Amino acid sequence: MDTIEQTDNQLDQAPVAKPRGRPRAFDQDEALDRALNVFWTRGYEGASLNELTEALGINRPSLYAAFGNKEALFRKALGRYLEGPVSYAMQAINAPTAREVVHTFLVKSVELTTSGENPPGCMMVVGALACGEGSEVIRQELIVRRNNYLRMLAERFERAKLEGDLPANVSASDLARYVTTIHQGLSVQATSGATRNELMGVVNLVMQSWPSA
Repeated sequence: MDTIEQTDNQLDQAPVAKPRGRPRAFDQDEALDRALNVFWTRGYEGASLNELTEALGINRPSLYAAFGNKEALFRKALGRYLEGPVSYAMQAINAPTAREVVHTFLVKSVELTTSGENPPGCMMVVGALACGEGSEVIRQELIVRRNNYLRMLAERFERAKLEGDLPANVSASDLARYVTTIHQGLSVQATSGATRNELMGVVNLVMQSWPSA
């Protein structure tokens, strides 16, 4: 056996080096912010692994080591989104009157989705507008998250009725669905290029028709 053949056999038999994982300088919080931006812009299914690894500045083995798979990374990014950019929702729920709840909820939404500092629209709306069967679990999770807003608003409006802040004949569940429909519509409009002034015009119309006790 000549020297070249011996060398080739030795390479074939040599153990394959395991991926080193993420580098020591890896900042998971910063990486999640970058992943959030990709998912917010592209949606769950539209965000490819190549885009995510490029945005995070790591390779696929490092991404898997740090976050698990793409679905797990999306869930972590979604948690960061809820605790950060859209934390205004919980602040709105705690406003002293139902009218202030809705005004804060919608105005803060418009400010976020038209700020120019973030991708337009709401991640929970655009994140799964178009998902195939392989992404059904994510689509359902986003539906649950959006329905949480619906439930919280309905509960808040029921309390407002008991406090005399809303008319007794108003359906709290219908009113909550109306507000969340407007909220999601504002997101879609922002994604389509609507300006802050245009969307605030919609908010003003909602507030003009708000039921008073």
